Amino acid sequence: MRRLFIAVAAATVLAIAAAPATAKDWTKIRVATEGAYAPFNFIDKNGQLQGFDVDIAKALCAQMKAQCTFVAQDWDGIIPALLAKKYDAIIASMSITEERKKKVAFSNKYYNTPAKFVRKKGSGTEINAASLKGKAIGVQRATIHENFLRDNYGKIVDIKAYDTQENANLDFAAGRVDLMLADSVALLDGFLKTDAGKNAEFVGPDFTDPKWFGDGVGIAVRKGDQDLADAFSKAIAAIRANGTYQKINAKYFDFNVYGN
Repeated sequence: MRRLFIAVAAATVLAIAAAPATAKDWTKIRVATEGAYAPFNFIDKNGQLQGFDVDIAKALCAQMKAQCTFVAQDWDGIIPALLAKKYDAIIASMSITEERKKKVAFSNKYYNTPAKFVRKKGSGTEINAASLKGKAIGVQRATIHENFLRDNYGKIVDIKAYDTQENANLDFAAGRVDLMLADSVALLDGFLKTDAGKNAEFVGPDFTDPKWFGDGVGIAVRKGDQDLADAFSKAIAAIRANGTYQKINAKYFDFNVYGN
């Protein structure tokens, strides 16, 4: 009888161990964004998070029938805080790169735009080694743009890294740097179309090499939460199919920000 009891108990333990893990409940999701990267994410005059990223996040949460709360998080610490479980997802214009995939999982892309340089009008600076030598270039810290700049021009230019794109814009406008490198749409809508950027202009080609710029912008989650990434991917496809994505796109841009 004792042997029978032990056998039954052992079988029960094995059955429990072999059973699939219970699916997580994603009816409540905590979403982080930066709040300093207009027009994708920014804080309005009332202290509220706004922007393309935020509107897309709200649409995805509605599609997923999830209650989402938003957290403003500095860019430098946005992945470490995700891993520390301060929130569940990052929807903050984060490019899908091989380096980041070592730390987090991603949804499919929800937009894809190129990087560009900005110079002062009339400066004559071109994007080649001879023209850039000795120039001070502003870039946001811990971004794909900083990586590209250091890898390709780090030995000939003076790189000024900033905690936010907004602060890079301010220093450029004040004449403290000669050029900036960032996402083309963030530069256009967040700087060139403003009074502060009226004396600036794009220069050089679009930069899109996946080695540095990844495969578009996606939603980052912890590696153990691939089911959440998959749910976001499914919701992205759904809002593109039902027209919600296009309405949000048209609110901010006069072109297809999703890309090819």
